[in-house]
Amino acid sequence: MLLTRAQDEERAKAEMEKRPKHFVRSVSTNPAQPDADKVLRDALKAGAVSMGELKYNLALDSPEMRRVYDIAAELQVPVMMHIQVFPHFDGEKPYNTGYPEFDKVIKAYPKTTFIGHGDFFWANIAADVPTDRGYPSGPIKAGGQTDRWLSDFPNLYADMSANSGNNALSRDPAFSKGFITRHKTKLIFGSDCSCADGKGSGISQGNNPEASRLAGKCVARETSVC
Repeated sequence: MLLTRAQDEERAKAEMEKRPKHFVRSVSTNPAQPDADKVLRDALKAGAVSMGELKYNLALDSPEMRRVYDIAAELQVPVMMHIQVFPHFDGEKPYNTGYPEFDKVIKAYPKTTFIGHGDFFWANIAADVPTDRGYPSGPIKAGGQTDRWLSDFPNLYADMSANSGNNALSRDPAFSKGFITRHKTKLIFGSDCSCADGKGSGISQGNNPEASRLAGKCVARETSVC
């Protein structure tokens, strides 16, 4: 899956043509832009198979995001959101806020397929989530919202990519074994990795200081052996 911004559609199509039957593409654009509905619909009608990753400074229950959920239900495509509240860099603002109340959104859109992704989504596989960092460490206390909601809602899935998914699945192997067993039909493997050779060369996770433990490593390979 090529996570494609609307302005990069032609580039994604070119890569797909080079490697027939290897890739499909998504589409993302800022839902707050006046033409967002048209941009998303046009891309989906032109071959995109999903929306995301949506990583914008909006609330999950905002009118702008609700329009996206309506499109997803109407055109029967999933939507993936990056859910993050702790800043990785100075001045960074939260993305897709309001996750503690997200169950109300899921209930309100039973025909929309949601895919969760990002630091706060994955931190919430535990019942206790620290406020001073994006990637918690150590043993996981059962009862987290993400864990419960994956069981409760058939239209919620989890994207395992990036440092966020890797961190969550590697911090407590005993918990992760049960988590994966419980949600084996709900977990989507992804890389979201910027290494250039599949072995860790190049930039790791956009030089995210909190992801330094994965510097020089391929996130996809590390996650596949969690």
